[in-house]
Amino acid sequence: MAFILSDVVSKLQMLGTSDHASVVSMNLFVALLCACIVIGHLLEENRWMNESTTALLIGLCTGVVILLVSGGKSSHLLVFSEDLFFIYLLPPIIFNAGFQVKKKQFFVNFITIMLFGAVGTLISCGIITLGVTQAFKRMDIGPLDIGDFLAIGAIFAATDSVCTLQVLNQDETPLLYSLVFGEGVVNDATSVVLFNAIKSFDLNQVDHRIALHFLGNFLYLFISSTLLGVLTGLLSAYIIKKLYIGRHSTDREVALMMLMAYLSYMLAELCYLSGILTVFFCGIVMSHYTWHNVTESSRITTKHAFATLSSIAETFIFLYVGMDALDIEKWRFVSDSPGTSVAVSSILLGLVLAGRAAFVFPLSFLSNLTKKSPQQKLSIREQVTIWWAGLMRGAVSMALAYNKFTMSGYTQLRSNSIMITSTITVVLFSTMVFGLMTKPLIKLLLPHSKGTSSTVSTDPSTPKSVTVPLLGASQDSEVDLNDIARPSSIRALLTTPTHTVHRYWREFDDAIMRPVFGGRGFVPVVPASPTDRNGHQRQ
Repeated sequence: MAFILSDVVSKLQMLGTSDHASVVSMNLFVALLCACIVIGHLLEENRWMNESTTALLIGLCTGVVILLVSGGKSSHLLVFSEDLFFIYLLPPIIFNAGFQVKKKQFFVNFITIMLFGAVGTLISCGIITLGVTQAFKRMDIGPLDIGDFLAIGAIFAATDSVCTLQVLNQDETPLLYSLVFGEGVVNDATSVVLFNAIKSFDLNQVDHRIALHFLGNFLYLFISSTLLGVLTGLLSAYIIKKLYIGRHSTDREVALMMLMAYLSYMLAELCYLSGILTVFFCGIVMSHYTWHNVTESSRITTKHAFATLSSIAETFIFLYVGMDALDIEKWRFVSDSPGTSVAVSSILLGLVLAGRAAFVFPLSFLSNLTKKSPQQKLSIREQVTIWWAGLMRGAVSMALAYNKFTMSGYTQLRSNSIMITSTITVVLFSTMVFGLMTKPLIKLLLPHSKGTSSTVSTDPSTPKSVTVPLLGASQDSEVDLNDIARPSSIRALLTTPTHTVHRYWREFDDAIMRPVFGGRGFVPVVPASPTDRNGHQRQ
């Protein structure tokens, strides 16, 4: 009996020690997040630095300190989990991107964005897959099959939209910002859908039926995820419009918007769809309908809340990536052959450069063929900027690599360790080198950025911290429908597709969608109504 009691007491003591260590780790990590925000603010006007590189550098320095203090046993405070990334950190980033997007710029360039984000990702994945298949078979890496090579292609086809958007200015380069932003979101979604599709198929015996089934599954996931996000956003708009919760509590309005947004992501994951696409389009629909159905105080609160959650999640990701880069357990397996790890990283970087060039320039040429105005065409300087800005790899690549090449956060095989360390090397090098050089490159290539006059103004009351995306009085880029002439022929329709589609969409939106789901101009004016009495009605 005494032995049992002593054993229980020792276990409780170990549990208490473990809990205390977790509390200490969380305190240090939160303190580091605060440091990243403060230092990032101080370096905001720096020509080279941005928030991503600042968090990475702080993470690296912290990793070195922890490594020294622990005697070389560990370099990070938390164990990385792809579930932590995909379930808690990624949703607020992607939702905020959709919620605060300039919808006019996004949909005006929608065809080009889909070309870069979907078709371009497939091309990049194919080139990277072919390259690693040929190169790695000649190197002593370990047992890798066709499924592994395809997964590597999907992992390194994923660009880092978070870091890219921090080095571009929406007001200075609206067209470039729109293309890189839209491509980044669609690229992430395409890469994740492609990665999951590769994992779910037996690729040892590939034939035309498997290829068609794979393509059909890919299209199903893409379309279904988008529709789920749109439906969830419309449901939130309908509930808030009908119940008008804000007349009793603005807190409930904000809570319902946040929970419905998160619900869209979790429903997609539950149905084995792409949560990234779902929550992105849910954000677009919510900003178009739901946001206009809530009270003025709720509008301000949601803008700041979503932007804040997104910023914290981004900083968390880059801070951890910096610390995890020095993890001894991963590097121990490749310490006997550092040349192999360097060679693999170099090959992957070269394929990333080639894969991106293989679709940016040809697809830009095709896109320019559909544009009539010189202002809408991408110049060679802008194409080079887009190519360079999308070279960065980040958290999505890291999470997919962990998902494929680790078991519960640990690497057991030499080949897996080489792939994890090479992924870390590519992410660090691309983010630090390419990220640092993007600002000077844009100033060199585009000293006088064109198109700034076409930027739609934001609400004057919107704080600077959230004016980069479009929310407020001009959110939907309202234009007078009478100024857009109806197409008189099929030729006219094909030569001005953007204005024509925009006109038909606005007529459909005004006649059917807004009376049912609300939005600016159709919410009834009642005391304490979410519609502003002094100008929110459509003119």
